[in-house]
Amino acid sequence: MGWFEALVLGLVQGLTEFLPVSSSAHIRLTAAFAGWDDPGAAFTAVTQIGTELAVLLYFSRKIGRILHRWFLSLTRREYRSDPDARMGWLIIVGSVPIAVLGLLFEDRIESVFRDLRLTATTLIVFGLLLLVADRFGRKERELDQLTVPHGLAYGFAQALALIPGVSRSGGTITGGLLLGYKRADAAEYAFLLAVPAVLASGVYKLTDIGEGDAPGVGPTLLATIVSFGVGYAVIAWLMSYIKKNSFVPFVIYRVALGVLVLVLVFTGVLDPDAGPVEAGAVEAPH
Repeated sequence: MGWFEALVLGLVQGLTEFLPVSSSAHIRLTAAFAGWDDPGAAFTAVTQIGTELAVLLYFSRKIGRILHRWFLSLTRREYRSDPDARMGWLIIVGSVPIAVLGLLFEDRIESVFRDLRLTATTLIVFGLLLLVADRFGRKERELDQLTVPHGLAYGFAQALALIPGVSRSGGTITGGLLLGYKRADAAEYAFLLAVPAVLASGVYKLTDIGEGDAPGVGPTLLATIVSFGVGYAVIAWLMSYIKKNSFVPFVIYRVALGVLVLVLVFTGVLDPDAGPVEAGAVEAPH
C-alpha cells in the first residue's frame, strides 16, 4: 500500500465509521473501485483505533466519570447503583457478544465475509432495517433506562458488524431504536459500546500489519491519524444532526450503493473477491 492509498482510506474510515453506512464496506469498496488490493481486515481494525480515539476525546468527560465510578463500585457498595458505574458494567456486558463471535469467526471475517456480493446485500438489507427501526421505534427511552437484557441486545446488534456492510454504528443504533430508545441515546451508547471492542480488535491485529500481504506500518499509521481527525468532526456533526433529523438519507444512500455494487459485480465490472476485472481476463466461477 502506498502513502496516497493510505491517505484516501484514512479519510474514508474517518468519514464513515460513525455514520450508519459501514466503514469496513466503504474501505473495501474504495479499494475495489480504485483497482487497489483489498487492504484486509487487519488494516481496517487498526485504523479504527484512530476513530475510537476520537470517541474517547469527544466523550472524554462522560467516559472519565464512567471509569471513575465503575472502579469505585468494585470496592464500595454505595456506588453500585450509580448510573455511571452501571453504564460501565453495561458496556462490559454489551461487549461480550462481539468478543466471542469475533474470535469464533475470525477466519471468515478475513475471507468469506469480504465478498462484495455479501457486502452489497448487507448494505441494502440492514439499510432497510434501519428505516423500519427509525420509522416505527417508539424513541421514548433514555440511557438511564438501559437494562442488562437491552445491553446484551445492543451487543449482538454490534456483533453483526463483523460482516462488512452491516455498519457497527448502524447495526447498534438500529437495535437501540427497535428497543425504543431515542436517536441520540441509541447513538451515544453505540459509540461508547464500540470503544472496548474496537480498541481490543485493533491492538489484537497490530502484529499482522506489515506481515505478508498486509499494508506496512507507515501507511497504516498515516491512515489511523487521518481517521482520528476526520472521525472527531463527524461525531460532532452526527450527534447534532440526529437530534432533529431522521436516518432516511443514510438509508437511501445505503440501498443505492448496494444496488450499484451488485450491478457492477453481476455485469463483470467488479470481481467480488478483489477490484476491477482486467480486460480480457476470464472470471473464475464463484
